[in-house]
Amino acid sequence: MVDRTHIELPVTRQCELVGVSRATVYREPTSPSNEDLSFMRLIDEEHLRHPFYGSRRMTLWLRSQGHPVNRKRIERLMRWMGLEGMAPGPSTSRPHPQHPVYPYLLRDLQISRANHVWATDITYIPMAQGFAYLVAIMDWYSRRVLAWRLSNTLDTTFCIEALDEALRRHGTPEIFNTDQGAQFTAKEFTHRLKSKAIRISMDGRGRCLDNVFVERLWRSVKYEHVYLHAYDNLREARRGLTQYFAFYNRERPHRALRDRTPETVYRLSLGEAA
Repeated sequence: MVDRTHIELPVTRQCELVGVSRATVYREPTSPSNEDLSFMRLIDEEHLRHPFYGSRRMTLWLRSQGHPVNRKRIERLMRWMGLEGMAPGPSTSRPHPQHPVYPYLLRDLQISRANHVWATDITYIPMAQGFAYLVAIMDWYSRRVLAWRLSNTLDTTFCIEALDEALRRHGTPEIFNTDQGAQFTAKEFTHRLKSKAIRISMDGRGRCLDNVFVERLWRSVKYEHVYLHAYDNLREARRGLTQYFAFYNRERPHRALRDRTPETVYRLSLGEAA
């Protein structure tokens, strides 16, 4: 839709003409080197352990592990990955200045039924040949993954596809929680929620724990599957994640759910046969 090589029309003007937010059109990333991919894998693992680490602390940690890296390089890799620490800083998940930001509605909220609150987030998925981004939509009460998509670019499209699937298959929640990333504050995304009278909630700036259940999902996905299988490419990743999410929803017991599965808790809450 957008031609980056067009001589007369810049990308910004093309976006205006087709009614697409400029924030959803990203520059094609330069292919990372094998060394960069190795560092990104290390950063990803450490970020799961210490999500409050920004580029400065991440650089210090990598140096302590024997890697003579500079902070500028780590900032670049973390931007590629869409990661940031709890302190405000450069990141692909930062809010777009022209997009509205909504208040956080979940603090002290008692969530006692399925489809009361849904939440979403994006995480980085390492592969042997590059990397990808995973978005998932979760029901907070049951921890059930309602829909997910994998993409090799950080745009809004794959987030909207996951949202459309969740709404089509599971109805509508009362509240939908996201972070303040441009993918979720984009008009194309929020319009779908507003059109169904869904209240929009957004995490506080730099507060990764506001979406704690999705953060725990990422830890499970990566340590129980992604890191063990080392996908070669996007096709393998899609196939592997399809298998894992089926297992996660239908077979994997959760201690917080009294050792029941997300599928069981979700269906029982809706009055369906488990």
